[in-house]
Parts: sequence; C-alpha cells; structure tokens
Amino acid sequence: MSDHFSRIALVRLLQWILKEIQTKSVFGIHKDLFFDPFLVNKIGMTRYGQHLESPIGVAAGPHTQMAQNIVTAWLTGSRYIELKTIQTLDELTISKPCIDMEDEGYNCEWSQELKCEDSFDEYLNAWIVIHILRHMFGWHNEKGSGFIFNMSIGYDLQGIRKPNVQQFLKHMRDASAFIEAKRREIAPIYPAIDEV
Repeated sequence: MSDHFSRIALVRLLQWILKEIQTKSVFGIHKDLFFDPFLVNKIGMTRYGQHLESPIGVAAGPHTQMAQNIVTAWLTGSRYIELKTIQTLDELTISKPCIDMEDEGYNCEWSQELKCEDSFDEYLNAWIVIHILRHMFGWHNEKGSGFIFNMSIGYDLQGIRKPNVQQFLKHMRDASAFIEAKRREIAPIYPAIDEV
C-alpha cells in the first residue's frame, strides 16, 4: 500500500467535477446513485444539535484524508463523516498496511499520510465542494447543511498541545478567512459561489 497521497488543488478538483457533471456523474459515480436527501427525507436525525440528512457515515481512515474521497462518500449518502485522525507526529515513516488481521487484530495507529496543515486543507476543500454541490443540485434545507465532519485528534495530551495540532484546531474552529480566500480562488470557474 502506498503511503504517498497526491493532493488535488481545489480549483482543479472543481474543474474536474464541473466537466464530469455534464455527463451526469461525479468521480465516475452516476447521478442515479447520488443520495438525494429530498427523496429519502424520513431517515434524518439530529446529532450534536445538528440535523443529519442520513444516519449513514463513513469511518475514519486513510481514505477520509482526501477531499475527493470525502465528497464521494457524501454523494453516496454519508452524512456523518469521520475525518482521519491527525496528530503532531505527521512525518513518521510507518510500514503499510498498519493494520494486521492475520490472527489477532493489531493496529499501529500512529500513521498519518498528510501533514496537519494539508489535512486541514483537504477537509476544507471537501467542505466547500459539498456546499457547492448542494447549491448545484438545489438541495437547500432550512435545518442546515445536513452533514457533520467529525474530527479526531491524537494521540496524547503532550502531542495535542504541540503548535501544529493547536494550529489545526484553531483553523478547524474558525476557517472563515480560509473559506473567503478559496471563494475568491474559485469564483472565476464557479461564479455562483457568492450564492453558496
């Protein structure tokens, strides 16, 4: 298993989506497989005081570090999205796979494929793309966005107090400046961003 993830810039990711959506698919998933919250609105629930359009979610793992994977999970019905755990030791070399299930299950949890700031950027890109897709599909809901990003920080208090983790937490609490910068960045290819 590769431990190198190639990130896709938000503009490029959005260009890919806008081009592919013309063929009625996103990331190879046909629109008939998209979860439409208005067609299946009886399964919603409330979690942490927020409305979820579906109780279905995607479990944290390497796949939930990348924006396109998070968006894919959301398109197919995941509304409770567990983001990959971040930690201060974001440059360790860990043999992969880090889960061995041949006899007893053994999980070497200290793996992280992206640096903390890159994880934040991927999560933010996914958040923005999901809001754009909600806008494009007309999936507006007075109850809110209908999904939750559940973040996880590890693995000890000493690590959580490190500057890179504290910066990650600060940005996750208030990403408004980053959101505004990304809105300006994508406005030329998605002018309707002002309505999102």
